Amino acid sequence: MNNQGDKSLGKGNFFVLWFGAAISIAEILTGGLLAPLGFKKGLLAIIVGHLIGVSILALVGAIGAEKRLPAITSTQISFGKYGTHVFSVLNILQLLGWTSVMIISGARSVNEISKIIWSFDNITLWCIVIGALICLWLFVGKDGFMKLNFVAVGLLFVLTLVLSKVIFQDAALLAGVGTQEISLGTAIELNVIMPLSWLPLISDYTRFAKKKQDAVWGSFLGYFLGSCWMYTIGLGAAIVAGNPDPGTMMLAANLGMFALGIVVLSTVTTTFLDAYSAGVTCLNIIPGTTEKKAALIMAVIGTIAAMSVPIEQFENFLYAIGSVFAPLFAILIVDCFVVKKEFDENLLINWGSAIIWAIGVILYYQFLNFDLPLGATVPVMLVTGVLYLVSRRYIAQWKYSRNAQKA
Repeated sequence: MNNQGDKSLGKGNFFVLWFGAAISIAEILTGGLLAPLGFKKGLLAIIVGHLIGVSILALVGAIGAEKRLPAITSTQISFGKYGTHVFSVLNILQLLGWTSVMIISGARSVNEISKIIWSFDNITLWCIVIGALICLWLFVGKDGFMKLNFVAVGLLFVLTLVLSKVIFQDAALLAGVGTQEISLGTAIELNVIMPLSWLPLISDYTRFAKKKQDAVWGSFLGYFLGSCWMYTIGLGAAIVAGNPDPGTMMLAANLGMFALGIVVLSTVTTTFLDAYSAGVTCLNIIPGTTEKKAALIMAVIGTIAAMSVPIEQFENFLYAIGSVFAPLFAILIVDCFVVKKEFDENLLINWGSAIIWAIGVILYYQFLNFDLPLGATVPVMLVTGVLYLVSRRYIAQWKYSRNAQKA
């Protein structure tokens, strides 16, 4: 199960990987949701929320680097083989959702640019183009991807500079006063749950780390800096121009064809990770195929979904991800770092862990209604973790293993 042979990725690889993942249209658009707070409070929410969310992300990444297991496979430590199958299905659904969201968001931005440049309006065609490029990215494999990613992230870094210039040259940005249509706690939660959406993916990459600290710090710094930057650009664009769409911003900067290429590239480099990890997770349920083949199938399904399913409730989609994976990984973190539990091939399902997880999901939506200062994720993870730790002595035998099955 462990992949001990391939330890090829260093701190620089992880920094580039996660910085590139953070430079996406979804991050910019979500940052635009914070505009009612005004720039100063919005920036505070971005920094606090990302410190919390990315710290949790890096912690889970450390599990993958230590155990040499893909993200969802590692949940077998706490929930058993059958439990992992359930989470695999949930993870595939959320990854397909992200793949679709990213493709349709990128297609809409590219379409806005193509309407101005060529008077060409066809979102469906742009979905197909972006989906095909993601498949090409997957086809070149992990080694080819890393080489391409260094080039892509370099170009995307230029994008961040250009977008920053467009937004921050407006002196009215810092002086703007928010309308307070959302609370600071809700804003922080919107920042926490974006890095949390990567929790089921990060170990798919950190399992290849040369050293655990390389995976942790490279991933933390890359995603924290990149995502905070993207959120801030979206926040500033929504305040100054009333529109956080990066395509519109780049047209305002007279970037033309360069703008189209940048939007496509940023969409492909981020969505590749979703499709690839969906393929890795598929092997948990249907072994016997290759990661590349499964990932290509996921990319095709995500492209079809982007063309046919209206995905407008982006905020609710993020909350749904938080409700499932925050309590799940709270339990896994306790088992790996506090209890020091090891991977058990014979464990089929841990009913005790599953019950605590279900309680955590219910608590998440309750805490959302409370509008707490630090959002819902941190309280839910703390309560779930403590509840699991306290109840372990009582629920330790509530499990079903392969040994019991034979008996």
